[in-house]
Amino acid sequence: MDVRQLRQFLAVAETLHFGRAARRLNMTQPPLSQSIRALEGELGAPLFIRTKRSVALSAFGAAWLGHVRQAISGIDALGEIAQQLILGTKGRLSLSFVSTADYSVLPSLVRRFSALYPDIDIALTEATSNVQIALLQDGKAQAGIIIAPQHGGLPASLTYRRLLREPLLVALPEDWIASGRVRLQGDGLPPARILDAPLVIFPQPMAPSFYELVFGFYRGHGVEPRVVQFATQMQTIISLVSAGLGIALVPASLRHLARTGVRYCPLQGDAPVLETGLAWRTDDDAPSLRHFLQLAEAIADDPN
Repeated sequence: MDVRQLRQFLAVAETLHFGRAARRLNMTQPPLSQSIRALEGELGAPLFIRTKRSVALSAFGAAWLGHVRQAISGIDALGEIAQQLILGTKGRLSLSFVSTADYSVLPSLVRRFSALYPDIDIALTEATSNVQIALLQDGKAQAGIIIAPQHGGLPASLTYRRLLREPLLVALPEDWIASGRVRLQGDGLPPARILDAPLVIFPQPMAPSFYELVFGFYRGHGVEPRVVQFATQMQTIISLVSAGLGIALVPASLRHLARTGVRYCPLQGDAPVLETGLAWRTDDDAPSLRHFLQLAEAIADDPN
């Protein structure tokens, strides 16, 4: 069978008259009758009960009619769907992100993009920056929200643009403040008061840029950090701080991650600044990605 025969069956089923159906289809009646008989022969069952005075759907024809209507409707919609895909108003976007972005730029980006392009499905994957870069290079993700690589260290096949710069602050156990183990100065902390505290941090291979930023801060004050635990998720790091294991240097947006027993305090003086940005394959010309990049450009440094 072909689409032409399905449209012919639909015309006869809706008019229950071969002559009227032929006129609707701009054809003569004999070839229409032959085509319907050929279709019935292929299906192995009659679609219509014919008499000299009337045409009626068989039980099989009546049951099949709804499926044919659905199929024809889908075929008729293909042209419009093609235009939507070409224009980038329909389709799919695969987006990966670091865990810190979940508390800064990611919610706003996804919310605004979904409002503008409700027919584009966004597939989200949380991953560290190094994993995301591999996904992008392998074509398994279209865009990734990553921590800015140090010294421009991205593969030549990828393009990067900044989304957000924010200072690091200290996440520390509330009991340390209550007990006087760490004393605040106003609402902030002088760096000297936390440099010898045990530190919880991402492992270097999984977040090299973040690791270098934190270690550079400590070394700038003439000390090596005393790392007591590595963790691969920011939520885990904050949980370990809550348990009193140590402190952590985290992006300012992590204030949105409220956790009992944890206080977020700004560092006084020149706090290290973390940059988060968007990376994508330079040769990816998907319209949905183009729209996403335009939106990211518009709201950069304004995650609200």
